Amino acid sequence: MGKVLITSRSVAENKESKALLEAAGHEIIIHIGNGVWSEAEMLDIIPGMNAMIAGLDEITDKVIAAGVPDLEIIARNGVGYNKVNMESAKKFGIPVTITPETNTISVCELVFGLLLSLARAIPVQNAEIHLGGWKRNLGCELYGKVLGVIGTGSIGSEVIKRAQAFGMEIVAFDVKQRPELCQQYKVQYLSMEEVLRKADFLTLHLPVTPATKNMINGQTLEMMKDTAFIINTARGELIDEQALYEVLKAGKLAGYGADTLTQEPPRMDHPLLTLDNVIVTPHCGAYTREAVTRGSVTAVQEVLRVLNGQPVLHAVTRP
Repeated sequence: MGKVLITSRSVAENKESKALLEAAGHEIIIHIGNGVWSEAEMLDIIPGMNAMIAGLDEITDKVIAAGVPDLEIIARNGVGYNKVNMESAKKFGIPVTITPETNTISVCELVFGLLLSLARAIPVQNAEIHLGGWKRNLGCELYGKVLGVIGTGSIGSEVIKRAQAFGMEIVAFDVKQRPELCQQYKVQYLSMEEVLRKADFLTLHLPVTPATKNMINGQTLEMMKDTAFIINTARGELIDEQALYEVLKAGKLAGYGADTLTQEPPRMDHPLLTLDNVIVTPHCGAYTREAVTRGSVTAVQEVLRVLNGQPVLHAVTRP
C-alpha cells in the first residue's frame, strides 16, 4: 500500500476523504501548519511519498525531483496549480490533478458576502457598535448597478445568475464567451477596458498566468469609476496591491474585498489592512462543509485511481 502525504488542511480535517484512504489500506501522513510550506520545508517531507494531496504549497522542480521515483501523483485540492512546477511534473511523468467545480457555489456565495459587506459597510459599522458607538455609514444598493465579471467560467457564471436576481446589469469579459449567458441573463460581453470603465462592482474569476498577473494595475485602475468596488476571490497575484492601495487611499476607488492576497497570511503591516474600505477574508472561499467534502473526496479519488493503476479524471497534465 502507498504513503499519501496531505498538506491541505481542509483535506486533513475531512473525515470522509480520510476514510476512503484508510479503507483502501493506504498510510496517511498529515503535515500541516499555519500557512503554506516553502520549498525547503517540502524537500524535507516529500521523499518516500507515493502521492501528495497539496494545498498552495511550493511544489518546485527540486521538490518534485526529491519525490522521484516514489511520487506517482500530485493532487491539488482546488483548481489553481500555479504553485506546481508543471514542466517538472511532465518531465518526471507525474500527473497533476485538480478538483474542478467542487467549490463553485461556496466561492460564489462569498462573492456576494463581500459585495454586500462593502456596499453597506457592514464590518465597519459592526466594529463601531462593538466599541460602544452608533454611527451609520451611507451605503448603496446593488439594484440597478453594473456588475463587471472578468472570467465567466463556472464560478463567474454562478455569480452572474445571482446578480440578475439582485437586479444588476451585467457586463463581462472572457476570451471564451458563453452565448447562453447572454440569452438567459442578458450578459453583455465587452472588451476588458469597457468592462472596467462601466463597472460599479468588478469581480475577478481568472487563474494566474503570465497574461493575467497584475492585470489590475495602476493603468487599469485609472479606467475605473471612483465609486467602484473590486472583489477578488481568485488569486492575489491578479492585482498590483501597491497600486491598489494608492488609489484606495486617494479615494479614487470605493473599496476592495479580497479572499486572497499575494502573500498569505499577510504581514501585519500590509498597507491594505490599514484601510477601512478593505475587507479581507483568509482564503476561505472554498471553506464550507459542503465544498470541503466535495473537494477532498475528489482529490482522494484521483489518488486512489493512480495508486490502483487507473487513469485520472481531472488532470492538468498527464504523463
